[in-house]
Amino acid sequence: MGKTQLAADYARSALQAGKIDALVWVNATSRDAVLRAYADAGEVLCGADKRDLDRAAEMFLGWLEAAPVRPRCRWLVVLDDVADPDVLDQLWPPPHPHGRTLVTTRRRDAALVGDGRLRVDVGTFTSHEATSYLTKALDAPERPAQPVETGALARDLGFLPLALSQAAAYLVDTGQGIADYRALLADRTRTLADAAPERLPDGQGVAVAAAWSLSLERADCLRPAGLARPMLCMASMLDPNGIPQAVLTSASALEYLALTRTHESPDDEALTHAPPGACAAPTVQDAVLALRAAHRLSLLDHAPDDHVGTVRVHRLVQRATRDSLAADTRRQLARAAADALMDAWPESELDTRFVQSLCANTAALANLVEGADLYSGQVHRVLYRAGRSLGESGQFAAAVDHFRDLHEKAERHLGADHPDTLAARNNLASWRGEAGDAAGAAEAFAELVSDRRRVQGADHPDTLAARHNLAHCRGEAGDAAGAAEAFAELVSDRRRVQGADHPDTLAARHNLARWRGEAGHAAKAAAALTELVEIQLRVQGADHPNTLAVRHSLARWRGELGNAAGAAEALTKLLADQLRVQGADHPNTLAVRRSLARWRGELGDAAGAAEALTELLADQLRTQSPIHPNTLAVRHSLARWRGEAGDAAGAADAFAELVSDRRRVQGADHPDTLAARHNLAYWQGEAGDAAGAAEAFAELVSDRRRVQGTDHPDTLTTQGEVLAWAERAKGNGLPKVTYRSWLHRWAARLRRKRRARP
Repeated sequence: MGKTQLAADYARSALQAGKIDALVWVNATSRDAVLRAYADAGEVLCGADKRDLDRAAEMFLGWLEAAPVRPRCRWLVVLDDVADPDVLDQLWPPPHPHGRTLVTTRRRDAALVGDGRLRVDVGTFTSHEATSYLTKALDAPERPAQPVETGALARDLGFLPLALSQAAAYLVDTGQGIADYRALLADRTRTLADAAPERLPDGQGVAVAAAWSLSLERADCLRPAGLARPMLCMASMLDPNGIPQAVLTSASALEYLALTRTHESPDDEALTHAPPGACAAPTVQDAVLALRAAHRLSLLDHAPDDHVGTVRVHRLVQRATRDSLAADTRRQLARAAADALMDAWPESELDTRFVQSLCANTAALANLVEGADLYSGQVHRVLYRAGRSLGESGQFAAAVDHFRDLHEKAERHLGADHPDTLAARNNLASWRGEAGDAAGAAEAFAELVSDRRRVQGADHPDTLAARHNLAHCRGEAGDAAGAAEAFAELVSDRRRVQGADHPDTLAARHNLARWRGEAGHAAKAAAALTELVEIQLRVQGADHPNTLAVRHSLARWRGELGNAAGAAEALTKLLADQLRVQGADHPNTLAVRRSLARWRGELGDAAGAAEALTELLADQLRTQSPIHPNTLAVRHSLARWRGEAGDAAGAADAFAELVSDRRRVQGADHPDTLAARHNLAYWQGEAGDAAGAAEAFAELVSDRRRVQGTDHPDTLTTQGEVLAWAERAKGNGLPKVTYRSWLHRWAARLRRKRRARP
């Protein structure tokens, strides 16, 4: 980090400015070195006999303490590179009004601070400092400035001064270009030693690759002995920007530490294994102490008091650590790190920051290792979990990218027909649908169903699951009747294969009821869900999440049938059960609150609905991100009910902001973005700009036709809005209630015409 250079600069500046009268520079790597330096200084300053080291050192320390105040004798003692606090036992320079002691060390032991001592942490360069340093170091007529490449190299080296100076020396010595040097660093078949200059610059005594070896050896000797090295190895496979402590103290991590615990005198070249039974199995406390040992030697940063006990490791420390491992050891380590991540993954993902960190660590591991390490025989399950967490947190595009990459690697390492490759395709198609491409997802599922039938058979649970997803995506793409028909066939097959009471059969019946309702048969949907609730209560129990979900759906379709009061009453009871079973912050509980607000509004209490949604939005923002789809959905509902409560202009403004955010987060063609545009146009018209509403709806029809198709129900409904607002702009509009009834009749007529087509 340049600690010695900083100390030297401070001392030199003090001398040149005449601020000190005596300067003693001590190489403090060992107690013997300190004693010899003190003896030399004692000989010069107070005539001590340096042949008796202890006596000479004692006389020197006495001289420092007795240095006269008047006339002033100002002294500075620099203790450079203190390797261990024990080195300075009884050898600390005494406090003095005109004396100062400056220590450089990698250690962060409590024994080094206190007694008025101030610790100053020396970090890496800033981005600007690193880029400026490289630009100056590489400045030569034959090497024109390359600010973009220089900045990229600084980032690759993590802004570490030692690495930057050695990289600059390598480039100057070899005449190599920055791009070629970055490629050398990125080549996993090469080590950091390959990127070091033959002669180190600036009087440096150690290359980057070996800079931490001595510290690691010392850390490994601290209690619990032999664990710091394997702990750093595991940390070297994960995200340098932050590893949750729970990962490094998980059951899989402890198992790895037990298998790879080093001897008291560890070999610097590779991990050595303790004899079986030589040491007790490491505990969580041992793992934490190993982190603290590495922290004390500045091999990593451990913040035990932050949200997740974050561990950070400089990327070059990680690289140097990995370079010391054999290929087989790295493969074992990759699997162990993946297992540790899976152990730490919570069943409930309400702690979004923790889950985001786990996702980042999984991505770092996946980017680092060779595919075979996590695709050996099967895809490691943490890769599926990370992708699912990305999607469930609302990062649909990221989930799509994750599963696209996972599918490509699974196909390459396992083959196109391997169950894990097919599972990756299933996830990829699902998140494509969630990202707004329902038609594309349906097409992908149709192909997947065909392949699953061929490979696994028509009655395999995975084939049935793919049919389930295909039917759902068809409905989301606008074909509610087709989705209902497909679910009816699926329910029949699930009953035959899995039984009438199987959870998958019940889930298919739930979806069948939903799509029948979406196809215009709300009464059939409500009747089917009423029957299904009774079965859920018998099979899975009153408190099962699936039972609660069916009750939620039943309340909705009762409301759609015109019984808003019954829907609100059912949702009030459901909310009490949700709070008791899943808690106030569970996404399902928040969803029930949103539905309850809607039906209260439908009962005529628009202001109350808006007030309830305002409170819900605050809780939504507290528990999920501002860009989460659930948060955006609450904002959508809130804007609507503000308008229904009489603030049409405020609703239009809110929808304008929502459209902007949905475009940024979900994309311009996402169905939710199109729905927000629909509502924006409507409230723009209700606020008095009928012509503007007609124009906005006309633009929306064009986009809906392009994205969703000419016959999609939403496209047909928007066509009706264009005609209605055009009439209102001419002064021919009907009262609002009559207008909405007319619009619903128009959309229903168009949908009937669509279904009548061959």
